[in-house]
Amino acid sequence: MSTAEPPPVVDAMSPDGSKTMRRDTRRALAGEPLPAALAEGDGEGDASLTGASLALMQKLKTRTAVIGVIGLGYVGLPACIGIVGAGMRCFGFDIDSSKIASLTAGRSYLRHIGLDELTEAGRRKDFVATDDFSRLTECDALLITVPTPLDGHQQPDLSFVVQTCRTVSEHLRPGMLVVLESTSYPGTTTEVMIPILEGSGLKAGSDFYAGFSPEREDPGNSEFPVGAIPKVVAGSGPVAGRLVEALYRATHATVVVASSPEVAEASKLLENIFRSVNIALVNELKLLFMKMNIDIWEVIEAARTKPFGFMPFYPGPGLGGHCIPIDPFYLSWKAREYGQPTRFIELAGEINRMMPGVVIAGAAHALNEHSRSVRGARILLLGLAYKPDIDDDRESPSYPVMRMLAEMGADVSFNDPFVSVVPPKREYPEFEGLCSSPVSADYDLLILMTAHSEYRSIEYGCLGVPIVDTRNVVPRDIPGVFRC
Repeated sequence: MSTAEPPPVVDAMSPDGSKTMRRDTRRALAGEPLPAALAEGDGEGDASLTGASLALMQKLKTRTAVIGVIGLGYVGLPACIGIVGAGMRCFGFDIDSSKIASLTAGRSYLRHIGLDELTEAGRRKDFVATDDFSRLTECDALLITVPTPLDGHQQPDLSFVVQTCRTVSEHLRPGMLVVLESTSYPGTTTEVMIPILEGSGLKAGSDFYAGFSPEREDPGNSEFPVGAIPKVVAGSGPVAGRLVEALYRATHATVVVASSPEVAEASKLLENIFRSVNIALVNELKLLFMKMNIDIWEVIEAARTKPFGFMPFYPGPGLGGHCIPIDPFYLSWKAREYGQPTRFIELAGEINRMMPGVVIAGAAHALNEHSRSVRGARILLLGLAYKPDIDDDRESPSYPVMRMLAEMGADVSFNDPFVSVVPPKREYPEFEGLCSSPVSADYDLLILMTAHSEYRSIEYGCLGVPIVDTRNVVPRDIPGVFRC
């Protein structure tokens, strides 16, 4: 057994009750190299591996394995960067030929992600972006990072996962490791992915290996690089578990091994349900406190001074991003199979989905205060991205607000320093191609939807335009601001 520093232990509590950070996570945040034992594993237990699994383990430990990433979006692209950063060769697969062309030319289609490392790896032939899925056979391990949205009836839509698994099954070879990273309900790896892959004629656990590792991507968060975020992993069986662990030890400072794919799948849902429920709580309290003439943001700031037993969450105009508005409903859907109601999940979703309507009511109130109606009003939304200082507009609450205002007869525009034009949207095709407009006094109402840093420096008082502030950004001494 190696005498190097041992692998990380679970989070501990410091004497003052705050959570201490793992040694290896601190190293990753500081940009320090990982000890060899953490980066490669200590070799203990490799005697239980034989044949193809032993060969793959040696490739993973020596970082000579070739890793394929299927789906080059907000999760897959950072995964590719982490893989080449760990010194392994990587194939990036996507059906979108425009993404392949951009990556090949060294251009990033995600503003917050730089491509210097991938571009340099491409010059060394250590990274290849391709839409040729026959090249899956050149990979030793595959990561599936495709979308898992909801359909029009708020039911899980696994069509991207299913189609990807079918494609992989056509090119699956003995000894390959396949890991699903797309968020889904417990049982997806075992009940959906593995049976499709076994349609190739190969058997999971003996001919190929399967596992699950939920993504924990936070777009635009420079405080926690992807490799510094603890990575939960699980394999379908002990051998697969060892291989999945070895794969992610190369790219992540801390690897947390779950006992089964179902546990790992459930852990991701718990993370996002926790946030959804707490955001719904403060959104509901916002509605109450508005009627009581109490400032919800001041209440939260007072409460957060408690040094234990409290975590601040903030209200807003609705949920955005791919995780919180969607993932909880994967579990509530699965719960029906067991006859178990998930009332907190459903209620939180109901409250959070109400929030765009609250913004509309606030807009109507603000206009009424200035003897205007929504019909015919020129309204500018500040912010299309769902979170500050990035270009990610997935599930942004700005879209339903824009639609409702337009249906009420308003002339609606938007401004966003990170989103210059509305991309194709399946749910909101009427806004495709709409360009960002400058902030000016030529509007009857401004609605601040996203707390971009740039919006904090605007001289709102000089504009002389009524403002609906959903993010508590506009200074308190500015008159004519309605907070909702």
